[in-house]
Amino acid sequence: MFNAIVKSEVLKGIIDVTSPLVNEVKFNINSKGIFLRAVDPAHVAMIDLNIDCKAFEEFKADDMELGVDMDKLSGIMRLSSSGDLVSLNYDETENRLIITIGNLVRKMSLIDTAGMPDPKMPNLNLPAKAIIKASEINRGVKASEAVSDHLAVIVNKDNFEMFAEGDTDTVNLKLSKDLLVELTSEGNYKSLFSIDYFSNMIKPVKGDDNVTIHLGNDNPIKLEFNIANNKGHVKYLLAPRIESE
Repeated sequence: MFNAIVKSEVLKGIIDVTSPLVNEVKFNINSKGIFLRAVDPAHVAMIDLNIDCKAFEEFKADDMELGVDMDKLSGIMRLSSSGDLVSLNYDETENRLIITIGNLVRKMSLIDTAGMPDPKMPNLNLPAKAIIKASEINRGVKASEAVSDHLAVIVNKDNFEMFAEGDTDTVNLKLSKDLLVELTSEGNYKSLFSIDYFSNMIKPVKGDDNVTIHLGNDNPIKLEFNIANNKGHVKYLLAPRIESE
């Protein structure tokens, strides 16, 4: 059994953080909420998402897995407006998700989850931590996109920095400790990342919301933030680009 009612913006938020990385996802559902973990097809990035049942207006569920085509779900949700309530019901007989928005009813076929993996979250020791407003990160990413396809993230005990270098131009965003929500770093750490991936991960976060960044030297970066009115939590891992000598 799975029956839920949710505000459209909460469901759209789930789509926004998931669909840039993966098209087909396995939702693990129980009475406490919804959980998913997935790796993008290129094995460059991972998402770990938890949505508490309290993010929903109504939520009743048994333990189950639902395989969802995020493109289909996104297309349906484009028909909703802000503030709309969306009803979700699982039809076990036909293995379909029944989505109701006002007078509109869409029965969406689900994907067989048998072949969908359960990736493990790597246990990484990332020694630097910075908590930053999403608006600041977005500014650095947008400026960097104009000059390069990769972006260096640098953290030391005094500053957080984003640096991009193209054939002729460079972009540098440096934030001192007093401009950050939090900064913890005993040393100097730097890793290089794809701007496309980084941009897709940051884009869904609202400007005033905090993003927690964990960083090491040539290690994956971990990004964390809340969604669904702080009743959902997103973790992203993004593999580094290793610079050739």
